[in-house]
Amino acid sequence: MKFFYLCAVVGLTALVAVKVSAEQTATNEVTLAALIADAMAHNPELNFYRAEIAAAKGDRKTATAWQNPEGEFSLGGKRARDNAGLSGEGVAWSVSVSQTFDYPARMALRKAIANRQIELADNGLSQFQASLAAKVRSLGYHLLIAQEKADASQEVAQRGQELVDSLVQRESAGVAPLLEKRIIEANVISLKRKANEATKDAQNALFEINQLRGEPLNAPLKIAKTPLKFSPLPDADELLACARTNNFELRQRRIELEQQGFKVELSKKDRLPSFKVAPFYSEEKALDKEQTIGVGVSVPLPLWNRNTGNIETAKARHAQAETSFQLAQRQVERELREQTLTYQIEQNELTRLRPNAIEQLREAAELGDRHYRLGSLPIATYVELQKQYLEGLEAILDTQADALESLQQIELLVGRTIESLSRKGDGK
Repeated sequence: MKFFYLCAVVGLTALVAVKVSAEQTATNEVTLAALIADAMAHNPELNFYRAEIAAAKGDRKTATAWQNPEGEFSLGGKRARDNAGLSGEGVAWSVSVSQTFDYPARMALRKAIANRQIELADNGLSQFQASLAAKVRSLGYHLLIAQEKADASQEVAQRGQELVDSLVQRESAGVAPLLEKRIIEANVISLKRKANEATKDAQNALFEINQLRGEPLNAPLKIAKTPLKFSPLPDADELLACARTNNFELRQRRIELEQQGFKVELSKKDRLPSFKVAPFYSEEKALDKEQTIGVGVSVPLPLWNRNTGNIETAKARHAQAETSFQLAQRQVERELREQTLTYQIEQNELTRLRPNAIEQLREAAELGDRHYRLGSLPIATYVELQKQYLEGLEAILDTQADALESLQQIELLVGRTIESLSRKGDGK
């Protein structure tokens, strides 16, 4: 059973993969959707999970395979004697084929255990794909905002440097112009450091993204500006109900619990012995020719070993799996409530912002620069405008990044996209 979240990710991958080249521009810009599709198609770690599924399927074949039959052949000589002495001699030989038959219920239980192992491997792949998509989206947006921060810092620093260069050419009358110039120079130094830090953050995010998508670490990449939609969350009870059904971690614990239940039953059935059927034929020829045809059956007698130790071990493992499942449920509920609260706070903050808040801050910084050059704005106001523009830009972008991260964690916890839950709640 594929979860809707995974279906959405895989479907998006299939649709976007054929459009990646079209979405790349001359400046090597890609959308977040194209970036995710690229990582889903080329991430090298996916091969590990696919191999795990193949290994689990191989174990199932082994679990359901019959034991090979055993053949036995013996050859010897026979001498017959009577009171008068040796009366005849000849060849004696025998051949038999034996087949071990397992108790029928054990075969079904082993197959059920192997099937659960395949489900675990498949769930692991699904979980990795969903986590990979979320991580690439988050890293892609962090790369985007790091690029925007670096560009904004460079822009303001460049304005400040141009202003310093123009002030150098003027004749300074008194100490006030000199101090103003020093203030602007210090501001430029601080802004260049901010730009360098943002550039380093962008480079680190680029390295990690390229690693996830199997590209050379230094491969150039620029993220196209992508509008983000932060929709209201469904009711908390609906989120919890969805998480109990679709959460990857809970599903894994549930499968492990079922698997341990089958192992308990298998350990009980192991008390019942397998039996071996062996048809045979033997021939002896000395004085007369003797032939024997028959069927032998051998069954171990479970007198000393009733498999009690293995039964107790299997029951203990089942109790552990049950406890792990209960603890995982509480952990998922706690994390879901934490992420929901964080997302609602960030989403409310973003709702209160004006759509063009960043553009207005940028215009205010440029306007302050012009008026300071004209002499109609004091140095303190000029510096504060440049500083607040960058701090406001960082605050808005970081709030969006935090909201996106919380939203993705919520979707991973519930195993569904929020949009799909909203459509379900609207009856669409």
